[in-house]
Amino acid sequence: MDFEVVGAVGTVTVATRGADGPGEVVLRVRGSSESYLAFSEEPIPKGSSVLVVESRAARSVTVVRLDGTPTPHLPHLPPT
Repeated sequence: MDFEVVGAVGTVTVATRGADGPGEVVLRVRGSSESYLAFSEEPIPKGSSVLVVESRAARSVTVVRLDGTPTPHLPHLPPT
């Protein structure tokens, strides 16, 4: 697992489908941009900014959409 990515902000490049399946997110980590398989509770459209809340496995993360609303997993985040 890659715990360095937890807390990273990225951009969805392939929409997530919530319970129907993962998408893809690009994160800036270790000085470069890297792609990860992205899971989410709710569908998240391509182009959305997301926050990584969990490292699931190598190159696989759980994300939440950054839209200025609090999430049940994290303290309130200011709008981006």
